[in-house]
Amino acid sequence: MTVQVPAEMLRHDTDGVAWLTMNRPAARNALSVGLMAAMTGALDGIADDPAVRVVVIGGAGPAFCAGHDLREMRQNPGRAFTAALFAQCSALMTRIVRLPKPVIARVHGIATAAGCQLVASCDLAVAAETARFATPGVRIGLFCSTPMVALSRAVGRKAAMEMLLTGDMVDAARAHEIGLVNRVVAEAELDAAVAALAGQLAASSSLTLAIGKAAFYRQAEMDLDAAYAYAAETMTRNMQARDAAEGIDAFLEKRAPVWTDR
Repeated sequence: MTVQVPAEMLRHDTDGVAWLTMNRPAARNALSVGLMAAMTGALDGIADDPAVRVVVIGGAGPAFCAGHDLREMRQNPGRAFTAALFAQCSALMTRIVRLPKPVIARVHGIATAAGCQLVASCDLAVAAETARFATPGVRIGLFCSTPMVALSRAVGRKAAMEMLLTGDMVDAARAHEIGLVNRVVAEAELDAAVAALAGQLAASSSLTLAIGKAAFYRQAEMDLDAAYAYAAETMTRNMQARDAAEGIDAFLEKRAPVWTDR
């Protein structure tokens, strides 16, 4: 099923998965004000849609995303526009993290600067073996400070600092090694690999996934004692859900669970 969204973003839903495709191929899907607004709007619409269980974000044309639209930025060099642009981008990345559904990045071509930030902000990422990643702002005098937030939370500090300080391209194998992406596959197998992973997630209770995703990001910012206390309370609350009872009963009875997402 194709869902109507602004031209900068394409959406197609199938089997509980919303496939969002950034649609500025000539600009390497650079994150213009319009594209970010379209993606945020699409995510807002998905958040409370019970028919959507998983989201996939990809890019049309030869690249995943080349970062911010530098032409747009130079045409609007004032402080007010720049501040609003980075606030909009930060809100988009936060929306992905706080969306109560898993989000998978489908990465091909390049994912640079804010495009790399987008990959790091998604819960999971599957990359074609030809994909490349970079935070190259240092090379044009604009350090990738906002991409740094997502990148430094996705990979180790030394790996993040190397990418940020050098601006060097990282191939898919290295991205997998440092934890920026989960899986690397042949380019011809990318769609099938993403669909298989999305289908696996979509088969779970959406309530359980929402509880778990929120808990993962929240506990990661806590100290050890606070994290365990919060996680224990989360599991206690989760245990009261119908799907928890159904899942345990199905396991004990050696049958497939029937989820009600409650």
